[in-house]
Amino acid sequence: MPGRRWVPRYRGRVEWSLHEFDRQLTAASAATRSAYASDLAAFAEWAERAGAAGPEAVTRVMLRRYLAYLSTRRFARRSIARKAAALRRYFRWQVKQGVLTVDPTRALSAPKGEGRLPRVLSRADMDALLAPVPGAPGELRDRAVIELLYGSGLRVSELCGLAPADLDLPRGVVTVWGKGSKQRQVPMSAPSVEAVRRWLADGRDAFAGDESPPDAVFLNARGRRLGTRDVRRILDRHSAAPTHPHALRHTFATHLLDGGADLRAVQEMLGHASLQTTQVYTHVSKERLLQVYERSHPRA
Repeated sequence: MPGRRWVPRYRGRVEWSLHEFDRQLTAASAATRSAYASDLAAFAEWAERAGAAGPEAVTRVMLRRYLAYLSTRRFARRSIARKAAALRRYFRWQVKQGVLTVDPTRALSAPKGEGRLPRVLSRADMDALLAPVPGAPGELRDRAVIELLYGSGLRVSELCGLAPADLDLPRGVVTVWGKGSKQRQVPMSAPSVEAVRRWLADGRDAFAGDESPPDAVFLNARGRRLGTRDVRRILDRHSAAPTHPHALRHTFATHLLDGGADLRAVQEMLGHASLQTTQVYTHVSKERLLQVYERSHPRA
């Protein structure tokens, strides 16, 4: 599956084996590997200043001091939690490699990230995004992109990586490759099937050139595979307010739950490895129910 090439930068800290750690992260996304590179290089630099020449010298007390140091530097709780997760994975790997006999991150507590609820688009937002469009090739593509993001809850990277073979329009099913190269099949809404069919039949050829990838469903104005920034520009053109592509995925999940969908079915469609990740959308739905109650009930 196409994706940007990952080049880690660990500034030569050979004794920490950070390059070796990176090479075994074959299932991780480029964004995850980039975050680990930054977090672990920063920790190694701090630990060396504190007198630790390598992972063997790191203790749980040192790790707790590091997390406290991050707090004094006014890092957000969510950022500190992410850095602690990177350290846990790194030191577990060191134990598996036989470098360490004890994992210093065991029982290490870190602040939980703020429980920010994902943004769910309002009816007015969705009406603006799904407003009727003329039949120009660019508009056909934009409509297909928006319908798929909302109708199937795809991640923007999954949408950009689609190949024609991934689409089963007669059955209304799209096959996507999610995080960790996990494959799943997701239903397509009737409007998204029609929008994709029109784009492939009447719009794609207008963008295609000699160097266009034949395995790309969506192309940008240069005839190359559509990228995440291209998708953001599409949404900005059609929405009344700046809209992140992930907001459509949030809206997809919340509307399913509002309509009575089973939580595990939503988990399967979203491609979440853990049900706990999906449960955030039940909080969103409860929030919406409370708003309706407070607006409507005479005793509220």
